[in-house]
Amino acid sequence: MQGLTELEMKTDDVLRVELEVFKQEHRDLDEAIDALIERGTSDALTIQRLKKKKLLLKDKIAYIEDRLTPDIIA
Repeated sequence: MQGLTELEMKTDDVLRVELEVFKQEHRDLDEAIDALIERGTSDALTIQRLKKKKLLLKDKIAYIEDRLTPDIIA
């Protein structure tokens, strides 16, 4: 079992719940970034960090969706 990432060791049910949490967090970050840009009072570094976190979440979401989607031989 060595070498397995944390996500690889979780059951599908747990992954489905985490997927919804990650999607909500991704939406929340998107709204926060838009609000900061709209206000124009935040610094670029804060926005850059939020965007990086959003991209990491997007990668986790894609991984979980790939894992939950069965392979279909066409």
